[in-house]
This record gives sequence, C-alpha cells and structure tokens, in this order.
Amino acid sequence: MTQSLDVIIAGGGRVGVQTMRLLADRGHNVTVIERDERIVSDIADEWTATIINGDATNPEIIEQAGIEDADVIAALTGETGLNLAVCMVAADVVPDIRTVARIDRFTGEAYTRFVDTIVFPERAGARIAANEIVGGDVQTLTDVAGTFEIMYVRVAEGAPAAGKQLSEVRFPEGTLIISNEEGNRIARSDTQLTAGNRYVVAVEPGVVDEVMNLLQG
Repeated sequence: MTQSLDVIIAGGGRVGVQTMRLLADRGHNVTVIERDERIVSDIADEWTATIINGDATNPEIIEQAGIEDADVIAALTGETGLNLAVCMVAADVVPDIRTVARIDRFTGEAYTRFVDTIVFPERAGARIAANEIVGGDVQTLTDVAGTFEIMYVRVAEGAPAAGKQLSEVRFPEGTLIISNEEGNRIARSDTQLTAGNRYVVAVEPGVVDEVMNLLQG
C-alpha cells in the first residue's frame, strides 16, 4: 500500500477540490488553503477536511496549515504567478518539501527552476476530449512534460505493421512499443503486432503520424 502523505493544497477551486477528493479517497491527509471565505464555507459544508481561510503566500498561514510536517504542497489556483509564489514561500520555510504548481499555459520546463513539478490541467482535459472524439482505437494515456506521449493503440486490419514481428517493422526513431500482444509482458523483438490487439506505445511528437500510419494504415 502507498504510504500516506500529508498534503497541503493552495486553492479551493475546481482543480483544488477535485484533487483533494482524489487524495483523500486514496488515504492521504489533505489540508486546503483558500482565500475566498465563501469557497471555504462551501467546501466545509460538503467535505470533511481541514480548510484554512487565508493567503498561502503568507508564511504564517502555511505554518498554520502544518507546513513543517507536510510532505507536499500543491498550489492549484488559476493564477500561475500566485502558484509559483506559494511554492517558493513553502520551500523557503521547509527546503525539502515537494512543490507542485499549476500553470495556465504550457511552456516546457521553464518553471521547473522554481518548483519540483508543474501541472497543466487543460492539457489533460484536451487529451480526454480527443480520446472521446477519435474513439477507442487510439487513446493517449499521458504525456511527459510535452516531450513524448504514451498511447494505447489498436492495430488495424490491413495496417502495414499488422501481422508482423517488431523486428520486421521499421518504426522511426523516437518510438517504443512497450507491451506485448497480450498486454502482460514488455514487448520484445519477436512480439507480433496482431490486428485487433492493443499495444502501449511511447511516441515522440515528431513521429506520431508515421507511427499511426504503420499501426492504423
């Protein structure tokens, strides 16, 4: 079982509350800091959690939230600058705390000089929307800092790679077939790409079209 963490979330908006719920459901201890008294009241009425009304850039407020004992602080307000400020203040108080900041536009790793991890909820939302629009044959599971995508792809009948072993298919550089045809082992050179079966594939952005042509036709 995953070790229980003490987490502070700055921001009680939609992203902050949904994150709070997920973490609490997984057995983690969550404290939320929110500036708006009305939002604090709404959260307190709906959810049993520690909710603090205040400015998370104020060291006294994050100390009240238990920053000294926290494992992680996640600043999830809708303001990138505020989120970075919260994380930097927290790291100044507790240098080894893990910091997570929500950003409002993707800029690669520009912000990782200031925080340990960045999150961009709009990208995740767009990924889910694209999966639903395209259907079930190709699903993006996640992307890693915008450098590559991990996808779940069904090999189409008649596709160039269908029925061939991995060693027989010339995938472009920047492609990694991760799972075998049964989904229970790491793919090997003799793994067969069977039409109708799904495979987990890691792909760099520049070669997605070429890989999809090989697997989907």
